[in-house]
Amino acid sequence: MENAQNENSKETKQDDETRQNKQDDEEARLEEYKKLIDQKIALRLSNLNPERPDANYLRTLDSSIKRNTTVIKKLKTINDEQKDGLMDELKSVNLSKFVSEAVSYICEAKLRSADIQAAVQVCSLLHQRYKDFSPCLVQGLLKVFFPGKSGDDLDTDKNSRALKKRSTLKLLIELYFVGIVEDASIFVNIIKDLTSLEHLKDREATQANLSLLSAFARQGRFFIGLQSHGQEAYDELFKDLNVTADQKKFFKKALNSYYDAVAELLQSEHTSLRQMEAENAKVLTAKGELSDENTASYEKLRKTFDHLQRGVSSLAEALDMQPPVMPDDGNTTRVTTGSDVAPSSAKEPSALEPIWDDEDTKAFYESLPDLRAFVPAVLLGEAEPKLNEKGREQSESITEQDTEVHDSAQTSSITGYQMEGKADDGMKDSEEKDKDKGKGVDKEKSKEKDFDRKIEREKEKIRAVDNAGLDNLLQRLPGCVSRDLIDQLTVEFCYLNSKSSRKKLVRALFNVPRTSLELLAYYSRMVATLSTCMKDVPSMLLAMLEEEFNFLINKKDQINIETKIKNIRFIGELCKFKIAPAALVFSCLKSCLDDFSHHNIDVACNLLETCGRFLYRSPETTIRMANMLEILMRLKNVKNLDPRHSTLVENAYYLCKPPERSARVSKVRPPLHQYIRKLLFSDLDKSSVEHVLRQLRKLPWVECQQYLIKCFLKVHKGKYSHVHLIALLTAGLSRHHDDFAVAVVDEVLEEIRVGLELNDYGMQQRRLAHMRFLGELYSYKHIDSSVVFETLYLIIVFGHGTPEQDVLDPPEDCFRIRLIITLLQTCGHYFNRGSSKRKLDKFLLHFQRYIISKGPLPLDIEFDIQDLFAELRPNMDRYSSVEELDAALVELEESEHAASVEKPENEKLSDSESQKVQPHDTAFSANGRGSANGAEENGKDHEGADSESYSDSGSIDGHEDEEDLMFEDKSNDASENEGDDEDDGIHAGSDEDEGVEVRHKVVQVDPKEQEDFDRELKALLQESLESRKSEVRPRATLNMMVPMNVLEGSKDPRAVESESGEETVDEEGGSAGGGSKVRVKVLMKKGHKQQTRQMFVPGDCSLVQSTKQQEAAELEEKQSIKRRILEYNEREEEEMNGGTLQMGNWGQGGSNTGSSIRSGGRGIWDGSTRGARQRHHIAGGFYHSYGRRR
Repeated sequence: MENAQNENSKETKQDDETRQNKQDDEEARLEEYKKLIDQKIALRLSNLNPERPDANYLRTLDSSIKRNTTVIKKLKTINDEQKDGLMDELKSVNLSKFVSEAVSYICEAKLRSADIQAAVQVCSLLHQRYKDFSPCLVQGLLKVFFPGKSGDDLDTDKNSRALKKRSTLKLLIELYFVGIVEDASIFVNIIKDLTSLEHLKDREATQANLSLLSAFARQGRFFIGLQSHGQEAYDELFKDLNVTADQKKFFKKALNSYYDAVAELLQSEHTSLRQMEAENAKVLTAKGELSDENTASYEKLRKTFDHLQRGVSSLAEALDMQPPVMPDDGNTTRVTTGSDVAPSSAKEPSALEPIWDDEDTKAFYESLPDLRAFVPAVLLGEAEPKLNEKGREQSESITEQDTEVHDSAQTSSITGYQMEGKADDGMKDSEEKDKDKGKGVDKEKSKEKDFDRKIEREKEKIRAVDNAGLDNLLQRLPGCVSRDLIDQLTVEFCYLNSKSSRKKLVRALFNVPRTSLELLAYYSRMVATLSTCMKDVPSMLLAMLEEEFNFLINKKDQINIETKIKNIRFIGELCKFKIAPAALVFSCLKSCLDDFSHHNIDVACNLLETCGRFLYRSPETTIRMANMLEILMRLKNVKNLDPRHSTLVENAYYLCKPPERSARVSKVRPPLHQYIRKLLFSDLDKSSVEHVLRQLRKLPWVECQQYLIKCFLKVHKGKYSHVHLIALLTAGLSRHHDDFAVAVVDEVLEEIRVGLELNDYGMQQRRLAHMRFLGELYSYKHIDSSVVFETLYLIIVFGHGTPEQDVLDPPEDCFRIRLIITLLQTCGHYFNRGSSKRKLDKFLLHFQRYIISKGPLPLDIEFDIQDLFAELRPNMDRYSSVEELDAALVELEESEHAASVEKPENEKLSDSESQKVQPHDTAFSANGRGSANGAEENGKDHEGADSESYSDSGSIDGHEDEEDLMFEDKSNDASENEGDDEDDGIHAGSDEDEGVEVRHKVVQVDPKEQEDFDRELKALLQESLESRKSEVRPRATLNMMVPMNVLEGSKDPRAVESESGEETVDEEGGSAGGGSKVRVKVLMKKGHKQQTRQMFVPGDCSLVQSTKQQEAAELEEKQSIKRRILEYNEREEEEMNGGTLQMGNWGQGGSNTGSSIRSGGRGIWDGSTRGARQRHHIAGGFYHSYGRRR
């Protein structure tokens, strides 16, 4: 009873103390409020009747612009700490001419609620000193609420604008209370604007207006006729305020009506929200999840409703009204999403992302084998309790037998003592019986001992076999590096299950090699599989790991880092199998973070890399893991970590919590463009080039031309070995679209120049591909050698001699050398004849100068240069100094100059021969290039053609297609209509100097002069004819045909008959030497029979020499006629067929002119190939000949 009374007295004392404290706090608050009211009353009296200084006094103050500007700028940052100093400075300056500037800075000031009273005091000071301050201030503050009327938009940000309105409204109310603002009608206009129902359509404007009206109602309760609670005695301030009853009625009515309107709006928002929740609940029931669109719309509506509800409740509290209560029918509940469940933003990604990255990982950590399905229950230890019970029962039965024996012995002795008075015979009999019973019990005990010894021997044998099997199993343990192997080993261990075996297994698992971290996941899977039946295995292993971790973390030495990492990773792997509790992992992580230095950083990062992502994505541990990650990053930012540790921490953090990023937006291409890219970058190879060309020709050309050019320039995106196939396609398409090849060449040259201007390392692969492409375009005769040499010279001179030389071509940058090597390796082997050879020789000298300017070259570049010179000019000298190069260049220029001097004389000697050429020999084809050259050049070409002839052997696949004919026809037309740079024959417009052609203007001849010329010419011819009559005429050579019977009768296979009927010449030894004799056959007639007679004539005889010259002239004439006929036929066929494609052949050794002639139906040709140097290229199993035919 006394204890109860003591407790009651203590409670009453505590209640009294609490009540007394509340009263003291209330009194202190009222006292503070009274002081504030007294200050406002004093300010009001001073402001209503200000005693402003006269103009003479103001002139004595500082009126300088600099001083006034400095003081005025401080008005933009008014606060309670700077108030006194600012007021002193305002008293020391004359702001009569700067009142408007001061007002503007006050209006722009961003005031907090605690700074309002300081701003009121500053404004009171300025009002008491300057008469025109108050009107300007009121106008400036009203602009915040009516920006449209004045044309000023204070701030485009709606949030900052709402805050500015709130602070300005509070300042205006306080200025009204202290008498600076005397007209209450300005508040009427403000409230009328804020309570307009038009703003209810805009949810953001409604929320801002609710906040402003709540502030007005709390601060200006006098305006709406509400009394301040508990402060009626201090309302002297409000007695003199000139607020009329009509104004108070207006304020109250406006606020109440607006409150009713927003309450209805809140009700409608709530109804819409409930409807959406019901719809979402149906979708969840049907599909199991909500779409992203539905979730976003629900979250938006829910957020709007919450903001509106808070604003309405705040306004109701300010107006002393009850906030509206939303009805709850209980049929639907709020639909939660990932962001609703998470109390912090750290859980949002984990709630949406799965724990495991893929199905294989999930199966490894969650799909464990069921040992009960593979192993008998007896071997799993589940039958051990029963065996123990049986053993206990047996032992109990044995003890019971022993007790019975002892009891019987005791009873027998007792009875013996009680029957002492009987006869001794009876006693002896009883004693003998007792002895017999004792001997029988001893015999039974000895038998049992022998049986136990046998059982123990058998168990020892079994243990020895089991130990050998267990040792074998433990030796195989480090080799289990797959899920199947570790599961099989786990099942095998169950057949060796015993307490000692389990201890040995745990010890073997614990002693995993510290460098074999890949085994930890498989060992952990074994432990997790055994934990379903053997509970002591995971507990023993975890105890050992935890003990080792504590020992290593407390030792604080900077060694054994591998052991520490193995230990913590093992714990992390066991955590992912849910063997190690999360509390243990967090305890280890916290220990590392408490001493975040040296090896503890590595240990913490390895733990996070192992199981941090698992814990972060698990719902029950995501919050705690997120907090740990934040602590980790704060420690990283605070501590000055070395770069390695800093990288480790960042990798671990972002592995657990990847940064949020938007999904990569793939570029959407039209189907036609996708098909073009598939053809060029996927399907194109040597075997499919015909198909790709055929498909590209079928495309709508007007739509696809520009995109095709764009894709052709992206040769670097395909295989480097397929660049020549793109050039091949360019040649095929240019047959049907002339401007396509021109556009491709133009773009390639532009890209090469852009690469030289930028010199970007990331563009090097593209630039090399473009150089290879340019060389392949030359191989297909889309560009001239002049373009190639201009590009080569551009590469070695671009940017040199300019201020940007070190940027465009640094001294250590050898990439331009690689560009030149790429281009020359592609097309340089064509420049081995004529002027192109001389040009390449000259360029290689300049190229060597450029190489020397680079200094010592890398080995790979040097080897490439050596290979280039070995391929193109194996006999050219490599110079090691600039002086030797200069001398070589001077020598080359002198030889060129000497050749140019001798050239006019050679041209004069060849004028007579060129006049004998037929007109159609110099005719130009449709593209303006010459089709034939001089007789001497033809002779050279004929000899070259004999040495480079190819056999006609058909296609490599044994079939021809009309698309394949394009390649051979390309070479035929090009050889007929174009000159070749390599064989001294050039087309019109080239800068080659061997075949310059000049067009002369047609001269009008006077008819009289023409008649005089004809008359003189006729007289000259007549005179020559008369003079020739007196000359001795040589005997005409008989030109008889050899009779066929003579030829048939000749049995000498070496005999060669000419078409001169009289003699046939055969040179002995295969050559007509000066001292050799020539066997001839002389035709004789004896009677009516014709006979031939052999005789030997000296080789230097005039008869033999004239016969050989005549045969050579006839053969040359025949070849010339044959060539002109074929050229005429080819031109005619081209005009008729419109450029029919002809098939080239690679398989049997090249293209034969005879095959193309026979396919065109132009008779039988003897198979000799014409044309000097031919450009040929291998692509898709076809041979393409690019030489000029003669």
